[in-house]
Amino acid sequence: MTAMTTPRASACMIVDVERRTTAVVKAQVPMDMIPQAQRTLRAKIADALATLGLTAAETCTLWRPPVDGFLYMEPGTIVAEEFRPQGDVVPSALPAGRAAHFLLVGGFEGLAGAWGTLLAWCEAEGLALAGINWEVYGATPAEPVLQETRLYALLA
Repeated sequence: MTAMTTPRASACMIVDVERRTTAVVKAQVPMDMIPQAQRTLRAKIADALATLGLTAAETCTLWRPPVDGFLYMEPGTIVAEEFRPQGDVVPSALPAGRAAHFLLVGGFEGLAGAWGTLLAWCEAEGLALAGINWEVYGATPAEPVLQETRLYALLA
C-alpha cells in the first residue's frame, strides 16, 4: 500500500492510499473461525494464482465491522493486473482515499490490540470511519516478533 508518510510503530496517522487490485475470496465468517478461514481461503488463492499465472505481491485482508457475530472479509493478495475469476477467487481492490493507519510490529496475536489502538485514536481525533478496513502483511520474517502488519481504516 502506498502511503505518503513513513509509518512508525508507535504512532497512528492519516495517510493517502492508492487503489490496489487484489485477488480475494469473499466470505462471511463467524468471529471464532477467522484464523481457520484465513488458512483455508489463502490455499484457494494460492492455487488460483498459479493457474492464472499471476504473481502475488503482499497478502492482505479487507474487512468490515462484524454484524451478529460474523465478519465480512476478503483475504487475498495484491496483484499487478486485472484477471478473470477463477472459482471462488475473484478480483477486488483495496480502496483509494484517506485512511487512518497504524503499523503493528510483532506476531498476529497482537492484531486485536493494534486495531483497538487505531480505532480508539480515530475516535479521540473525531475521525469519521467509512466502515472499510484492511491489513497488509509484510514478508514473513524468521522471527515472528519482527512481523510487520500495516492496518488501515478508510475515512468517510
